[in-house]
Amino acid sequence: MTSKKIGDVVLDVRNISLRFGGVKALTDISFDVREHEVRAIIGPNGAGKSSMLNCINGVYQPQDGSISFRGQTFKHMNSRQVAEMGIARTFQNLALFKGMSVIDNIMTGRNLRIKSNLFMQAIRNPFGIGGAQKEEEAHREFVEHIIDFLEIQAHRKTPVGQLPYGLQKRVDLGRALAMEPKVLLLDEPMAGMNLEEKQDMSRFILDVNDEFGTTIVLIEHDMGVVMDISDRVVVLDYGKKIGDGTPDEVRNNEEVISAYLGTSH
Repeated sequence: MTSKKIGDVVLDVRNISLRFGGVKALTDISFDVREHEVRAIIGPNGAGKSSMLNCINGVYQPQDGSISFRGQTFKHMNSRQVAEMGIARTFQNLALFKGMSVIDNIMTGRNLRIKSNLFMQAIRNPFGIGGAQKEEEAHREFVEHIIDFLEIQAHRKTPVGQLPYGLQKRVDLGRALAMEPKVLLLDEPMAGMNLEEKQDMSRFILDVNDEFGTTIVLIEHDMGVVMDISDRVVVLDYGKKIGDGTPDEVRNNEEVISAYLGTSH
């Protein structure tokens, strides 16, 4: 990892517990995320990683604990409110509009930032000249910048469903970036990828962190990737936290080794 300036705590997760009926998905989980870092959450299948992301971005409402974002504490927030605060999310299972082009998919990420009422603007000015048109042009310009950044210019007009899986994951990342998030939650961004695709996605994640200054929280199964690109790692097992620290500290944590990495590591 190249040296970089890690800032103050931007996201503070405190004593989060989540239950579904009698099943405990998360038990008393606490960790923080610092501005401009890549923070990984790892653990075996069923450890509670995706449930943790779902609590952060408002999909699940934990029964106990609180989450603070930039000093503002919330217990119950819906996904739209979280997005408006500046937290974006990609999903393990792609939720793209397969029949729409790459550029139109990424444009959907600008919805929260569209201020003009385009319908009312059109009524007042059917020739499309004025604020609404200028605003849309500005949004498209931003999206084109993301397309260039992710090196998918050749596919900008292609329906997403026709793209290889690795490129679809890149479009999903682009749609999240279109929201201009302060914190980006990535749920297994490299699942199902071959080695070359993983290398490309790792590079893009580091570039997003570096060039956009975006703080990243990452769930990923590939331990090599996690150890290469993360600043700090929190480890979950059966919904409990069993490790937290730098990649080296986690790699040498006996409880983590026995639960996740295997004694051969």
